[in-house]
Amino acid sequence: MTVQRVVSLVPSLTEAVAACAPELLVGVTDWCSHPAGLAAARIGGTKNPDARRITALAPDLVLANEEENRPQDLAALRAAGLDVLVTEVRTLDQGLRELDRVLVAGCGLARPDWLDAAEAAWRDLPARPAPRSAVVPVWRRPWMVLGRDTFAGDLLARLGVRNLYAGHAERYPRIALDALNAGPADLVVLPDEPYRFTTEDGPEAFPGLPAALVSGRHLTWYGPSLAEAPAVLAAALAAAR
Repeated sequence: MTVQRVVSLVPSLTEAVAACAPELLVGVTDWCSHPAGLAAARIGGTKNPDARRITALAPDLVLANEEENRPQDLAALRAAGLDVLVTEVRTLDQGLRELDRVLVAGCGLARPDWLDAAEAAWRDLPARPAPRSAVVPVWRRPWMVLGRDTFAGDLLARLGVRNLYAGHAERYPRIALDALNAGPADLVVLPDEPYRFTTEDGPEAFPGLPAALVSGRHLTWYGPSLAEAPAVLAAALAAAR
């Protein structure tokens, strides 16, 4: 079957499809911010999509992710007779493979040049700086950090940043701020999503550490931004001295 109508429940996959064939997208989430000006219908959030509205859009394919979307929502869409492609992305290599699967096998598109550029950008990294250990909060109130098996953690490791909680039993553990500050970290990495850390909101909680304020899209999205992510993230990390 030729795929002509796609609903995306994942912001990074929305951007990936839009970069190749925006006309395929008939429905996207409220959080799908890239590219700007998408004409597709908004179908709710990643955690609370409107299954009835999605079904009414009659998509040939629904794109989802095992971490970002809830199993019960995906089950409801399948029960309505929809084809749901679910990605799993916990490493860069896995993300690159899943993008090829979504775009080429799923949507029937030609492999895009930007995907080759992303592979090359991460394969041909410049020499790593001296390794540094970091805490990487993704939320506050309560404080939550990157733990084991995360896409963002893999990207940081490739740039010479060792996540202090990479061996934690949980993927996004809640850690008390006192404990975060007591660890042997060389810096704190503060992305602007999912929590929007800024110069005025985040660094003050870690008075003894240099803070790297990084683009959450470049750190956590698997899509066209991956091609420029090494340079963007490396520059932000280098500025935190």
